[in-house]
Amino acid sequence: MTIGERYTEIKRRADEAAVRSGRNPSDVKLVAVTKTHGAAEINEAIAAGATDIGENRVQELLEKYDRVDPVRWHLIGHLQTNKVRQVIDRVVMIHSVDSLKLAREIDKRAAAAGITMDVLIEINSAMEETKSGIAAADLKQLVTEITEECSNVRVCGIMCIPPIAAEPEDSRPYFREAAELFEDMKSWELPSERFAPTELSMGMSGDFEVAIEEGATIVRVGSSIFGPRNYR
Repeated sequence: MTIGERYTEIKRRADEAAVRSGRNPSDVKLVAVTKTHGAAEINEAIAAGATDIGENRVQELLEKYDRVDPVRWHLIGHLQTNKVRQVIDRVVMIHSVDSLKLAREIDKRAAAAGITMDVLIEINSAMEETKSGIAAADLKQLVTEITEECSNVRVCGIMCIPPIAAEPEDSRPYFREAAELFEDMKSWELPSERFAPTELSMGMSGDFEVAIEEGATIVRVGSSIFGPRNYR
């Protein structure tokens, strides 16, 4: 199958998962993750209908940005504070905020660019040492601090990555926990111009259908669309 055909197939499966869970397929955004894949491959996915592209690393995003057809870019990997200025005017959302320090830097750069940056708070579902993200118990405090201090940042929800699983069903408890946290988040009374919890980003190539069944509004799919990563 071509990249375009694989994208179409993944989109079909995502739509069916949404319908199974009693939701409208339009409520779920498919972000095509392009780590290690080049501009020509990305443009194939865009030609097939991809509207949102996710990149893990700032340097890769910058290398591809001007060589790719118009599309919405998402920064989904760990972001260092010293690289925020490089992407602040290139992405529509940063999925991986896990500290007030990072939020402050995003706020500063967004203010200088005259924009408000949409962000998600990354949850480390199993508190794995090799992954970034905060504990679920720390979410409300961090979100409250960001909304109090950062006038050019809008917290739009959460992102989570469960532990690597042998079977898609193994991820379901982590997705369900994230969905419950997201539902609770919606009840928090925080300034609406800085807090709009509408997005739950979870699910990747191996488990995106389960994630959608559990309430994901954004799924991040890479290898099932583009094939194995081209590590050099």
